[in-house]
Amino acid sequence: MDVRRAAERYPGGDPASGIESRHAFSFGPHYDPDNLRFGVLIACNEERLAPGAGFDEHPHSHTEIVTWVVEGELTHRDSTGHETRVGPGDVQRLSSAGGVRHVERNDADTPLTFLQTWLAPLTPGGEPAYEIVHGIADSTPYAVPEAGALLHVRRLGAGERTAVPDGAYLYVHVVRGAVRLDGEELGAGDAARITDAKDVEAVGVSAAELLMWEMAG
Repeated sequence: MDVRRAAERYPGGDPASGIESRHAFSFGPHYDPDNLRFGVLIACNEERLAPGAGFDEHPHSHTEIVTWVVEGELTHRDSTGHETRVGPGDVQRLSSAGGVRHVERNDADTPLTFLQTWLAPLTPGGEPAYEIVHGIADSTPYAVPEAGALLHVRRLGAGERTAVPDGAYLYVHVVRGAVRLDGEELGAGDAARITDAKDVEAVGVSAAELLMWEMAG
């Protein structure tokens, strides 16, 4: 298990424009040849947008993009005609496939924080697709078959336990609160990369919310 702390993330974005980013993997001008990906995960970005701030229209291709809002509300518009609002508890997925353009903004008058993960597809190309699941249930895995991955959402009370899925690659991100994972305490923004996971448990040190990516390769 490789624990990466929130403070170790690479800072990015454009703070003068109200955009603050924290990157868990190599991203943009920050290149680390030893931190390019984990399993099919190629990015895990924490984004903080001030009211009125956002990312103007920009392209993506050959990437599965999954977004989880921590607080606030995200406005999404894309070149395939989708326009949605994404709030806490919603899972949003944009399959950029052969190419798509989108806009991400904070159109509300309160701060927005969201976590965005990018996954490499098993087969590049194809037609773009979009999906949003509002209020995903705590124990319902969200499948991204294009990347051979499953997202598990877990919300724990203090002292409550949950099994970490067995698998070749597990990426566990603490959204809020604190947990104990295989003897290590992780706080908000911390993450653990686990290979060949088997019989691992997470225990709530306080009330906590976890995102766990289960990946075959």
